[in-house]
Amino acid sequence: MTFRLLAATLALLALTACASQPKPLQGAYSGITPHLAMQSDSAGTMVRWGGRIVQVEPRQDRTCFEMVSTRLTATGRPYWADDDTNGRFIACRAGFYDPAVFEKNREVTFTGRVEGYENRRIGEYDYRFPMVA
Repeated sequence: MTFRLLAATLALLALTACASQPKPLQGAYSGITPHLAMQSDSAGTMVRWGGRIVQVEPRQDRTCFEMVSTRLTATGRPYWADDDTNGRFIACRAGFYDPAVFEKNREVTFTGRVEGYENRRIGEYDYRFPMVA
């Protein structure tokens, strides 16, 4: 009986380890979505958002990613169910990130602080993008 209990415990620990988030994605983050953040002032809020890249914009000192957001799995990976999105956001990181590597539709997860908002057009629609640094 003790052997079975030990084996079951070890199996449970192994499964738990497989479902943990990578170290850069761990931490305490707000549950606010990009869609909710665009409707209010969430500047300063720590977030963990992910989704698919719409476009990559290398700038002089940083690279910005326009993203279509979706929910994340327990491990922090973007998870798509039908046309389920949580809005859009822009995430910027210091340095150059090659658009040939970070190409359109690649799935990425970002962590950071909402630093403000940028208004852009999506077709003819004016959209308020939360910006994550």
